[in-house]
This record gives sequence, structure tokens and C-alpha cells, in this order.
Amino acid sequence: MNARQSLTLFSFLVFTAVRCLAATNEPPAQAGHWLNVGDFGASGSTFETTAAATAGSKQITVAKAGDFKVGQGVMISKCNPQFTRCILKSPDNPFGTTPLGGAAELRGYNGSSGSWLVFLVEINSAEPLTFRWSDDMARTWKGAKVPVTFDWQPLSSGVEIKLKKRDWQPGNIITFHARDPLFSKIEKIEGNVLTLAHAVTWTVKDAVVRHCDSEALQAAVTRAVKEKRNVFIPAGHYRLTNGISVSNAASIVIEGASGAETVLDISEGYGTCVSLRGGTDVTVRNLRMVGHTGLGDGPGWHSFRTSSGKACWPAGLKPCSAMHITNTERVLVENCHASKMNIEAFYCQGSSRSGTNAPPAYTKSLTYLRCSATNCDGNGFNNNDLAENTSVLHCRIVDVGGCTWEGASRFVRFIGNYVRNSGTIAMGNIRSRAEHLEQLGSAQHIVADNVFEGRTCYNNRPGGYIVRATDGATQVIVRNNLFINYNSCGIEITPGGDERSLPTSNCTITGNIMDMTAVGEPSRARVAIHVGSSDVIVSDNQVYTRGACDTNVIAIRLTEPAINLIVHDNLLRNCGTGIFSDSAYSLVGEIVGPTTFKAGRGTVPMERRLSHRYRGWNIAWFHGTKPDGFSIIESFDPETFHFKLKQPRAIKVGDRFEVFAPLANWNLHDNTITGCAQPAAFTGHGSDTSFFRNNLIERGGATNAMQAITSSGWFKLIGNHTAGFDGNGPQLSPKP
Repeated sequence: MNARQSLTLFSFLVFTAVRCLAATNEPPAQAGHWLNVGDFGASGSTFETTAAATAGSKQITVAKAGDFKVGQGVMISKCNPQFTRCILKSPDNPFGTTPLGGAAELRGYNGSSGSWLVFLVEINSAEPLTFRWSDDMARTWKGAKVPVTFDWQPLSSGVEIKLKKRDWQPGNIITFHARDPLFSKIEKIEGNVLTLAHAVTWTVKDAVVRHCDSEALQAAVTRAVKEKRNVFIPAGHYRLTNGISVSNAASIVIEGASGAETVLDISEGYGTCVSLRGGTDVTVRNLRMVGHTGLGDGPGWHSFRTSSGKACWPAGLKPCSAMHITNTERVLVENCHASKMNIEAFYCQGSSRSGTNAPPAYTKSLTYLRCSATNCDGNGFNNNDLAENTSVLHCRIVDVGGCTWEGASRFVRFIGNYVRNSGTIAMGNIRSRAEHLEQLGSAQHIVADNVFEGRTCYNNRPGGYIVRATDGATQVIVRNNLFINYNSCGIEITPGGDERSLPTSNCTITGNIMDMTAVGEPSRARVAIHVGSSDVIVSDNQVYTRGACDTNVIAIRLTEPAINLIVHDNLLRNCGTGIFSDSAYSLVGEIVGPTTFKAGRGTVPMERRLSHRYRGWNIAWFHGTKPDGFSIIESFDPETFHFKLKQPRAIKVGDRFEVFAPLANWNLHDNTITGCAQPAAFTGHGSDTSFFRNNLIERGGATNAMQAITSSGWFKLIGNHTAGFDGNGPQLSPKP
């Protein structure tokens, strides 16, 4: 037997052992070290039946007793109207969770419009005092300017609210849930009569009774953590009202029998299927986790503007997610699959290093292996802090309404995944200019060997970039990815243009094959690769469309004031524009003095402390869209965001300006551009070190191509070879 045969036999034996293990529904090994959730009363059963219940009684009569057992948890529909999660939010904090208390009274829910409604009541005017309200998580507003009477006022499904007299301000929001199920435990079974631990509060003839396994699973996990043992969950369907909490585990494995047949179902509950808090070493594997809100079923992954001008995310009012990790040092999540989650399916947030300072506990290693997020209204994977060493490996993300991955975290690997009809891989988004971020940085990523098919879809709407680094990301590599029939934008590296963030820089985009062909739908305006940040290399990529030239596609877009750009050895075919350059701009927001102003709205980067700070750089001024002269920048203050000019100038708030370097160091060389309607177009300013050299530009099948190269700035064209343009050479403008 040769080595290959031995390896094949070994693999077969391992596979057979795993299959047998799954079939027997037994713990993986060392049975004495594993706790089985079935021993704690978890049923894993999908059995359900109807029941008659009488208000005030603990006894219900079921059509069939089925597999119910004494001690098991149950959920009974329609028999327990209640208001839960009653919250009062301040105008300044739409994320607040202050209990409603005596600010208002509620009554009257009758269940006529559904068994689970989420209400928002927002004060939207102080004089006169009015409110607006919604019963579908702000998808629609049922009342716009309802006068506050301080008496009972109707909403829907019989619900009435009475606001109490207090200092109500625009942006005050009351949220609450109107629900009708009873969650209880079976204390006795006599024939078809179940005696519960709690009395029902409504008389009904057609309640639905189902198993509820939250308490049993939690009891098993709590004991396992205490005794340093592992938890096995047999194949089954486990309904949850609350998720499983794993707190401060020294070492634990929570393992299902199968990633397909072991289901944690939180569709009737709040929160997270499995949450990890603290601890050292946790593995979670072989689970399928199901929530209540598929793509397009909820309010979507977006915010609305409150009457106080703040952003409120309605999805967070009825949250469900697969996993939430906080400060657990080492985590492996393997073969776990999330669907119908409306917040982040897989989420991490906690403490992190600040420069050289390390907190007592934080996540140092987090790996998602062979997991999936599908049909989710929220994000797929999210690390919303600066935790370290997160790896998303060989996962599947399809039909996800928020970001595929969002990460301000450090040292991230997003490798070998498949993505379709989902949101951006968002690197950065940190919205901080803290000085320690210039020491250690943030959002260092490797995005490699992935497949992106179809288009970007965010908030159930197409458009946007699928791979995007901005707002503080640094040291980013995007390499060797495949884009299949991609009808949205591809890769974007941009600095972030306001005072909340440090600019993005130091990135490489290489070896990607980007088929930007629109298939089965109209072609959208899109850019394959956009770079507006400094210190970036774009090399060895293929960008093309199949068939005729698609004029909606820009292959490579470069935006000033980026410096130190190298673009080489790319093959660009059948795109509307091959290589295109333009300039970022901003508006003057505040006049500080005759030579000093602060930028307002726009995309000119607010540079880092450790940077050129625009010393000696140029400003081009515009009156409307027409040029209106130049200035030289003496300095830029990264703390106050003040631009100081060397010479006074009459500046007005709202004046438009562009910034560009005297030496930009653009080196665009040895690219092949063929079949593009506009092969190379430079509309930026350029500089004495802006080179376009040794490129091959061939007209190909682009019948509407008129010039090989057009330029309105200062770009040096050296050694380029053009073919098929009938003597129409470069169209150049003089140095500005």
C-alpha cells in the first residue's frame, strides 16, 4: 500500500467514525467528561399540539400528550397577553435601555394583529406636544403628529398608552413588545391534562403547545463550566426563549451531533443562541441556529433619524443572533450555521489593547471555520472592537442584508469564503482618531482566495463595494479573489473624509480576477477597483467584461490627493473606462482667520498626526465648478482640523476646494488596456512625479473609442504603445 492509498484509507476510516458517531447521537469521546443536555430535561422535539386553557388555571387540556414529560419547559401561545421590554430612551441616546417606569402606562393588547408586535412611540414635537408611533419597528408610521392628551390614547391591536406629565422632549422614544405566549414548566401530566408551574391569564380553545429547552440547556452549560466538563447536544430541534450563556469557562466544548440536525431555534425568543462572556478557551461546533427575521422580513439593516437628529436602529429592538462573544480569550466556532438573524449573526465585542497597554482580559484569537450566514436581515460576521486575530475561513455568506463582515479589529483573515447577494466586507469604520491608533493601528486585514458572485446587496438593496477599507484601516491586503458576473462595485480603498476618522493607508490589491459582466439584469454603473488612499499598490489584476464593451464599468479609478500609488501589470478588457483619475473635494466649513479655515462637508482626508500634514501642498479653489485660483498650504493641524495658507485669501463658508501634492509619486506602468471605450483618462491635477509609462493600449472591439489617453492635468506619458486609434494620439493639457 503506497502513501496515497494509506492516506485515503485513513480519511475513510475517520469519515466513517464521524458518521457512526452522528448516527448514534452519542458524545464524541470520553463519555465521562461530557454532559448530555438530554439528562437535564432538554427534549429536542418538534412535537406540538393544541390545547384549551382557562384564565387563572394552571391546567391545560391538550389534544395529545405526545412526548411531553414532567419537568420539561413548554411554550403555550395566545394565553398570556403581556407587555415586555418596556423602555424609555432619551433624545441623546436611542440605544438606551432605561426601564419605562412611571413615564407611561399601557393596557389593552388583544392579539388581533399578531402574537408579537413591537411598538415605538416617539415624541416629535414639544410645542405642541405630539408623538408618532409604529407597530412594525419603524417600517411604517401609523400616526405622524398625534397630540398628547395625557389620557388613554389608542394604538393598534387594542393597545392604549397613557403618557404621564413630565419633561418630554423631541427624540424621547418609548418602545415595548406586546406578546401573548406563556413560557412555563410541566409539573404534572394526567392523561391529556398538563399542570403548569404558572397559570394562564387568557381563556383560549386553540392554544399551541410546544417544547421549550432554554432552561435545560442552560443548566447543562452552567454545570459544565463549574465542573470543567464539555456539553453534548444530540440531534434535535431545541426551541429557546433566551440564549445559552457561557460565563468565564476555563475550557469547554459545546458540540452538537450535526451541523444540519442539531438546531437551536430562537425564533420565539430574544437575544443570542450562544453567548460567551470571559473565560479562556471555548469551542462551539456542529450547530444550526435559526432566528425570526430573514432577509427582507424586518425593518432592514438601516437606521432612521429621530426627532432629535440621532440615528436609531430599529432592528435592535427585537434582536436575535447566533453567537455573541465578549472578552473570551480563545474561541473556535466550527461548522455552525446561522439563518434568519436580524442583528449580527456572529458578533464579537469587548476590550482591546490601546497602544502598548493591554486589558486584563480580551479576545486574542477567534476562528470561524466552515460556518455560514444565510437569509439574515442583519450582518453576517462582525467584530466591532479591536480584538485580535479573527479568522473567517471557508465560510458561506448568502442573502445577508447587512455587512458580510464588518471589522475594526486587528490582524483579520477573511480567506476562502463564498459570498453572494450580501453586504460589504467593511474594514475600518472605526470612527476614532485616538492617538494610540497611530501606534498599533486598526483593521489590518488579509482578504484572500474568496469568491464573490453576482452583486453587493446591503439593506436588501443592490449597490456598493463588496470589499471596502476606509476610516482608519491600515495594512490591508486584497489578493487572489474571484469575482463572478459582478454587477456591483468591487474593491475600494479610501481614506475617509471627515474628522471622526484617521485616513486609511498602506494597502495592496493584487492577483484578483474580476469578471464584471452583468448577467440576467441591467448593467449598473460600477467600479472594479477604486483607490483614494496613499501608499497603495495595485498589480497583476484582471478586470473585464465578456462580450461587447460595457460602458458602465470603470476598471481602475484613482483619486487625489492620494500619494505613492503604484499601478502595474494589470489586464483591463472591454470596460467603459480602463484607468481613470479624479480628485476628492471638500467645502469650507468655518473661517478661522485670513489664512486659516476648517473643512466642512466633503472627502478631503483629515490627515494623521504622523504624516505630511499637507505642508507645502496645493489647494485648487473653485467658484461653483469653475477654477478660481490656487493657494499653498503652510500646515494642517490634525487636532483642530485647521488648514493654514501661506498667503491670505478671501474665503467664504461653502467654497469648494481640492488638495493635491507637489510630488504625488504616481507610477502607472506596464498595464495592458484593450477594448475600452476610454482607455486612460486623467482628470486630476497630477504632479512632476506622476508617470504613465510603458503601457499597451489597444482599441480592440471598442468602436466608440476616440483617444487612447486624455489628460487635463500634469501627467508624464513615457513609452506607451497605442494601436488602432487611427492616428488619434494622447490629448494633453499643459502643467497647471
